[in-house]
Amino acid sequence: MLLDVTVPVDANPLRMVASLARGAEDLGFAAFWTPETGHNGFLPLVLAAKHTQKITLGTAVAIAFPRSPMITAQVAWDLASFCEGRFVLGLGTQVRAHIERRFSADFDQPVARMRDYIGALRAIWTCWQGNGQLNYRGPFYQHTLMTPFFNPGRIDHPNIPIYLAGVNAGLAQLAGEVCNGFHAHPLNSAKYLREVLRPQIAAGAALAGRDPAACVVAGSTFVITGSDAASREKLRAFVRNQIAFYGSTPSYRPVLACHGWEAVGEELSQLASKQQWDVMSKLISDEMLATFAVEAEPEALGVALRDRFDGLLDRVSLYLPFVPGQMDSFWRNLVHVLHAE
Repeated sequence: MLLDVTVPVDANPLRMVASLARGAEDLGFAAFWTPETGHNGFLPLVLAAKHTQKITLGTAVAIAFPRSPMITAQVAWDLASFCEGRFVLGLGTQVRAHIERRFSADFDQPVARMRDYIGALRAIWTCWQGNGQLNYRGPFYQHTLMTPFFNPGRIDHPNIPIYLAGVNAGLAQLAGEVCNGFHAHPLNSAKYLREVLRPQIAAGAALAGRDPAACVVAGSTFVITGSDAASREKLRAFVRNQIAFYGSTPSYRPVLACHGWEAVGEELSQLASKQQWDVMSKLISDEMLATFAVEAEPEALGVALRDRFDGLLDRVSLYLPFVPGQMDSFWRNLVHVLHAE
């Protein structure tokens, strides 16, 4: 199992990404991921690439549908070249409300649309690498014009890995069929990974005649740890809030349903619609907390993560801020434990 790190979503990554990426590489993290919440997910990776030499760099995730596949193909092509093959394109669908109301874009048939999107990306890259004219005609995207003036030309690392983020069965199956990896949402559990996501990835791989292992499963996980009771309690409250926030999203309800907590999800959605955020966390029981978060002393966390996710996650990152120079011994020990054969 590999340990990755993700840029905190509340940070301005352009101001801090150089030190974050350099610190992550020095400590032995396997990959450095940038989210796309309040900030662009691609821009920080230029700085990360400039200040590192070997760590994998990728988006976790860039939102696909508001961008034409041509726009995404172009920025990914440039990053793959600049990163000298270390770049991974992580894509996500987001949820309907955000795509339609925040981005003013189309969301119909998200799984079919994402399949077409990935097909378009690869057709464009194949064209740029000099393997034929561009003539992609899909149900949602058509790309049939590429003149020399707009063709960026061949690069040394054209086989750009694509990871797909998702919560539900449809996207997991699509990832198993056509992608190099799958980003599991932080609202996950060992049971949901074992009984829903992993089988769907395997089913998708079977449809394509692929080995399921060809689709790497990466996941961010909630953890509760700390050197004293006060810090652990503070983190416990934070995790309750995050579980409640994610659990209020109807698209994520199958995760709760897997454990028989559909009614909690419905109540969370009702509270969220009334913006009663301070009440929601009270619905997250200790059992739910233990299901969605790994709790252990700092020196025992690596073993606890292995015990829960061995055979379920190939790479893991913690829903915990990484700051170079702070808790370096903690992170170094995690790398040592998780990267051990």
